[in-house]
Amino acid sequence: MSYRPTPQDKFSFGLWTVGWQGRDPFGDATRAALDPAESVHRLAELGAWGVTFHDDDLIPFGAPEAERDAHVKRFRQALDDTGMVVPMATTNLFGHPVFKDGAFTANDRDVRRYALRKTMRNIDLAAELGARTYVAWGGREGAESGAAKDVRVALDRMKEAFDLLGTYVTEQGYDLRFALEPKPNEPRGDILLPTVGHALAFIERLERPELFGVNPETGHEQMAGLNFPHGIAQALWAGKLFHIDLNGQSGIKYDQDLRFGAGDLRAAFWLVDLLETAGYEGPRHFDFKPPRTEDFAGVWESAAGCMRNYLILRERAAAFRADPEVQEALRASRLDDLARPTLEPGETPSALRADRTAFEDFDPDAAARRGMAFERLDQLAMDHLLGARG
Repeated sequence: MSYRPTPQDKFSFGLWTVGWQGRDPFGDATRAALDPAESVHRLAELGAWGVTFHDDDLIPFGAPEAERDAHVKRFRQALDDTGMVVPMATTNLFGHPVFKDGAFTANDRDVRRYALRKTMRNIDLAAELGARTYVAWGGREGAESGAAKDVRVALDRMKEAFDLLGTYVTEQGYDLRFALEPKPNEPRGDILLPTVGHALAFIERLERPELFGVNPETGHEQMAGLNFPHGIAQALWAGKLFHIDLNGQSGIKYDQDLRFGAGDLRAAFWLVDLLETAGYEGPRHFDFKPPRTEDFAGVWESAAGCMRNYLILRERAAAFRADPEVQEALRASRLDDLARPTLEPGETPSALRADRTAFEDFDPDAAARRGMAFERLDQLAMDHLLGARG
């Protein structure tokens, strides 16, 4: 199989991914800047479907209106020439020094107002280019010391900001939803809304919770030592997986942004299995950074590898699910019993309390002796992942 991506796969990339110049806290850039229009063309040639952007990826910070219009025109022309779409956009509220203490939760009120205006301006552009999702990553919304930020008040300000933005897109009639992107740390020591669970709880306090979901990123959950597929499952269960960022990560360390499939391959396998069996229809968006060791040939190899690895894992996951031995092992592990409601239809607490088979006549020692057959099931998954089964 060629594993050649097509637009039907809905693979998308951020301009900031392939356009990353390799600059990090310990070293200068190793690659020249990449023109956004060239990125669109090259990604289209690789089989990608969509491209996403921060405002500052497309338009240099502080550019005058005429220059801004020219950048947007060139980008739009590249989209028209290639048939690429813009499924998502976001705002850079972390790069400029003005956001050193955050944006929506900055202690300085004028900074907060500026951040909202910057976001609203880019929402207009996102809607103009056809984006359906607006991602919000609060990378500077946090603190390094306890007294520097009253977190309860900061969450008030964050709620205020998202309530205003929800009102704005509603009043403008934009067909746009917001996806909050959790991350535990980096660049701040502790970032607000650090995990999928924190973000889901926060959303329920907003005035228009139906407009807000999450945009989990592989490495971000793994940086906190969490199981990424489990977080995605909870987001799907809540009906809040509005977008997803795919990359690779090796354990609890700095945000590596490896190409998808690198790092924890087993987690990547279970993630693809989940997305494909749960009926997720959104973009498969790659938020990775080509290593600073690579020239531009390596950049495009890395981008192609993200899509290839997803397609390989999709094929392996489908073969796993279709395997008769796997289906038998699933039954032996009693997954069908888990799917059966614990209560009978219409059963009340009083009825359960009176059911002797549920307690008095239940033999816990016999139940404890039952094997779960999980090891066989897991080894079958490993065999499929490693290509050891047809």
